Amino acid sequence: MFIFALMKKLVIFDLDGTLLNTIDDLGNATNHALAVEGFPTHPLEAYPMMVGNGVSRLLERALPEEHRNKSTLERIRSVFHDYYDEHLADFTRPYPGVVELLAALHERGVALAVASNKYQEAVTKLMGIFFPDVKWVAAFGHQEGVPSKPDPSIVFNILSAHPTPKAETLYVGDSGVDMETARRACIESVGVTWGFRPVSELRDNHADHIIYNPVDILPIVANDFL
Repeated sequence: MFIFALMKKLVIFDLDGTLLNTIDDLGNATNHALAVEGFPTHPLEAYPMMVGNGVSRLLERALPEEHRNKSTLERIRSVFHDYYDEHLADFTRPYPGVVELLAALHERGVALAVASNKYQEAVTKLMGIFFPDVKWVAAFGHQEGVPSKPDPSIVFNILSAHPTPKAETLYVGDSGVDMETARRACIESVGVTWGFRPVSELRDNHADHIIYNPVDILPIVANDFL
């Protein structure tokens, strides 16, 4: 476990399952793509365990195993993108308390960033729709040539865009992928329980803190939680 004594100056958030509940729109887009290509669909309740590693891995998991080949994935991904780009905000909403948390952090002078495995165009669009007034120092999604989380490259890119000591940085996410990303980056982690993955996954992946309400991030940032 990381033990730091400094107040955090930068908080990096995962997007899906942490700031925004996107699961219905992701599931609907995947089911649409599957149906168009003649494959069976899944109940929306199945999708929380499929997401977290980007669209390509989501679609790979959703396809029948015998059809998980490059040509099929490319074809179904194209259908997914066309649909999701038009419907990514049909049911997506910020989790309760998230908007207030972001405002409180901003008032305290804490810089805010997003690190997501979602493709960049969707990240940019969602941030504009749901957080138009938040001053993000970086909002990075998946980009060609940059490995997906849990590779820490996206975190290092954020730290390059907004130089901050690692000891003054906090990473917040809802999955084992997020906790592993923070661990590889040597940054203190917060696992949130309102997202897509169970608390057991956060514990198994060595979250430094586990919280049940967005406001619980504030004392961790201020380092007055001990």
